[in-house]
Amino acid sequence: MTYPLSEKLFVQAKKYIPGGVNSPVRACRSVGCDPLFITRASGATLTDADGNEYVDFVCSWGPMIHGHSHPDVVDAISATVKNGTSFGAPTPSEIDLASMVVEAVPSVEKVRFVNSGTEATMSAVRLARGYTKKNVVVKFDGCYHGHADSFLVKAGSGVITLGIPGSPGVPEDIVKNTISIPYNNESVLEKTLRDDTLDIACVIVEPVAGNMGCVAPSPGFLTKLRELTQELGIVLIFDEVITGFRLSYGGAQQYYNVIPDLTCLGKIIGGGLPVGAYGGKAEIMDCIAPDGPVYQAGTLSGNPLAMAAGIATLKLLQVPGFYDRLEDKAAQFAGRLQTVAEQIGIKIELNRVASLMTSFFTDQPVTDFDSAMKADTSMYAKHYRQMLGKGIYLAPSQFEVAFISAAIGENDLEKTLKMTEWSFKKILET
Repeated sequence: MTYPLSEKLFVQAKKYIPGGVNSPVRACRSVGCDPLFITRASGATLTDADGNEYVDFVCSWGPMIHGHSHPDVVDAISATVKNGTSFGAPTPSEIDLASMVVEAVPSVEKVRFVNSGTEATMSAVRLARGYTKKNVVVKFDGCYHGHADSFLVKAGSGVITLGIPGSPGVPEDIVKNTISIPYNNESVLEKTLRDDTLDIACVIVEPVAGNMGCVAPSPGFLTKLRELTQELGIVLIFDEVITGFRLSYGGAQQYYNVIPDLTCLGKIIGGGLPVGAYGGKAEIMDCIAPDGPVYQAGTLSGNPLAMAAGIATLKLLQVPGFYDRLEDKAAQFAGRLQTVAEQIGIKIELNRVASLMTSFFTDQPVTDFDSAMKADTSMYAKHYRQMLGKGIYLAPSQFEVAFISAAIGENDLEKTLKMTEWSFKKILET
């Protein structure tokens, strides 16, 4: 494939946009190439500015669980936009989507809509601090919760993809109130949370890590986390921006039967439009203004277009058997992908939870940040470029997940397996 228009657009973009992109991983630096500029998408297919088509395993980093341009979602947005795009006032659709979230997510008794996952996590932590009147946030190495100052300590995703240890511009006074500990390590977890010299307000966790690649919680880890936080009066926050409505209709907390105090959502609940949300126990949520003293606001929060897209998306998820079919598709694909690797003799560690998966180029189990860092990123970069040239659109980072959508078909998966076999053979040749 050739990409002359994408190359031209990237040159233009760099004149006006830092790095030519509006989110760092999109620059594709870690995989040794320039980004493609996408002009349209339908189902499981992306089309770039040069007219090249790709089987999509990025799904806009998660939201497109039904694939792109699903007619029900498009119709809902089209019908809503005729009445206006933003009012800065309450709308009936906010109530409709809020009630759907409350009914679906076990921990959520009340919910507040915002505009991004970062806004949701930032607001949830502020709420937890206000509720407990404590300051310290505990997070886990390699878990990414957005780009708010207090989260850029041993963060995952783009931070590790670009090799950035933290971030300039984050004051030490803020960082000192964030403690980052190893994911899946119960002994360090217990020692940290039981340290009564710390002023711990909350623990925030991706119940399935999705920003150091797909890393599942070890058996009992989330249960132990819930037991300790409950015993010690620490607010437990599940960052379900990725896992919410992805692993099951009730998210990872329903999937693992572990119920946090607060939950952060995004991606799927906006059907591909900018949206985020945080919700939880009414006792805690009632501390938010105007009912309580913890302030949070947003001009576009509850935007009618995002609410319409979210409602349509969630209704499609309620179709009987949806998650069973998606699980079967993902499981069969992952199994066949593992078989391809074994037959060719290339070492990969394939982690999968429901329709999330990552193929790590390593021969060691990947269970935390340190083991994820042992993956061969140069090998992944070569695989990425080879697959892209054959029409397969993977995440431009070893430390992201692949998403399986309901729209991806058997022919798409067969093509991907065939191209994967070819790519793995080429890697071994060199």
